[in-house]
Amino acid sequence: MMPNARIRRGSLLIVPMLALWAGPAFAQDVDRQVLNRGAVTPTFSGSEPNHIALGVGAAYMPSYQGSDKMRFLPIPAIDIKEGPFFANLRNGIGITPIDTKRFTIGASAMFVQGYRKKDAPPGIDRLKNGLGARIFATVRAGGFIATVGGAKLVTGGAGGVIADMTVSHPIRITDRLYLTPTVGTTWADRRQNDRYFGITPAESIASGLPQFSTGAGFKDVSGALTASYRLTDHITFTATGAATSLIGNVKDSPLVVKKTAPSGIATITYRF
Repeated sequence: MMPNARIRRGSLLIVPMLALWAGPAFAQDVDRQVLNRGAVTPTFSGSEPNHIALGVGAAYMPSYQGSDKMRFLPIPAIDIKEGPFFANLRNGIGITPIDTKRFTIGASAMFVQGYRKKDAPPGIDRLKNGLGARIFATVRAGGFIATVGGAKLVTGGAGGVIADMTVSHPIRITDRLYLTPTVGTTWADRRQNDRYFGITPAESIASGLPQFSTGAGFKDVSGALTASYRLTDHITFTATGAATSLIGNVKDSPLVVKKTAPSGIATITYRF
């Protein structure tokens, strides 16, 4: 492949995957409420005590967004809060200078998910992992948890800006079991969409796919359902099933084989 014929596709792990995985992130909020307050309906307060919860998990997802191939990935399950410092699956590693019962505003560094060469279409090179800088705001009201975030991809094979929004509503089933439905959507600028879904003339020659270019806009919508079960006072099991559908111009990219795809994640964590 020619050096300039490489399709530089990539997306923050949160977009689209953690937009889908918003359930586990909010389930961690629920877990903390269950562990701290027993049978209290979870509304995640930013004034919660400092804590450390660590564990392991696995994710089932498309090889890349629009692929018809699926893969399993081992993932760490991390939920740490120490004053304004935090580290978790949804928002990465960062700080929350504003963190109250109703509002949280923060900034963080996020992992940028790439993909292997064997997962890409023939003629398309692998995508290097990297980092993105993210800002976000969360509002908690009436039992709902809404988060809006934006990320600038700064290293790795991708580029551009991505924004995401999710809304969830934790529901207590028993003192130990909570269900959390979540809906979300993702917007990306022209640079990100073209690098992820576009095909240049050189790339067309290398891959045999027709040329394609798109602009900025909403690129997907998603829905997820998370079950969070407290096995003991320290151990919690969380599982999420989700589906994401590509929308807008990106769904017409020749790289897109499957417009709607399922995904899932399961974690088990120990709270110290």
